Amino acid sequence: MNIWTEMSIEFANQRNYLDELYKVYPISPNLCREISRESCQAIENYFLTRNNVELVKELLKLDLFPIKDSYVPYLRKDKTAIERNPNTVNRIAGNLYSMGLDVIFDRCSEPKETNRQMGPMFKNWLKSGVLGCKICETEESFMQTTENAIFLASDAKMKEFAIKYLGYTRISKGLDLVAKFNNKYIIGETKFITDFGGHQNDQFDDAIATLVSPIKNCGKEVITIAIVDGVSYIKGKHKAYKYFLNNNEQVILSALVLREFLYSL
Repeated sequence: MNIWTEMSIEFANQRNYLDELYKVYPISPNLCREISRESCQAIENYFLTRNNVELVKELLKLDLFPIKDSYVPYLRKDKTAIERNPNTVNRIAGNLYSMGLDVIFDRCSEPKETNRQMGPMFKNWLKSGVLGCKICETEESFMQTTENAIFLASDAKMKEFAIKYLGYTRISKGLDLVAKFNNKYIIGETKFITDFGGHQNDQFDDAIATLVSPIKNCGKEVITIAIVDGVSYIKGKHKAYKYFLNNNEQVILSALVLREFLYSL
């Protein structure tokens, strides 16, 4: 097991881990999605007049469609398909009418899933200055500085930077951390694992996929890490803990020991 993983496990099992982690991921009750008055009126009108096509079109404008249907994503991506597939639209509209307006509005305004908030929370934590180093918001300032620094931008821009300058090869995945300490570059992805099994295992696998992605020779020393928090550090026979035991070269650590790791380089 890697020493930084050991430190993370020790922190999680012997100290006020959750209290401290709340500073990184300040989870709060999710606010409902807002639907404009104009959109509400249009939906109600099309619902009452049984205008199937316009009802579906209006609901597709919202962030969240009120029913889970495998054909909805296609209609969302190709609006012309609505006119060309009347039977599909009528079938979906029939399900909407059976739900009723109140349920439709409730479903469309459901809050975002907590795990979709984690990346921005981690970056906000970094932006607070907790690492005690320079914060750069452009790749030019990050490349030019001789100080310890972190590069804070969108996941996509950070990924583009890592591909361009640091030999990053997982082009389908953005990054949550790009840092430079003692002339070493550190890239990584964050995950807050809230439970064992299922989707949460997929989240852990996703972090590991970034961690083990090959780094092309770029003339710089690049270190890839996985910043994992949550139930993964509970000792047991679950997937993450077994992985920790069998991979002592890979740096998997809690956000709460990240600062120590970076200043140890």
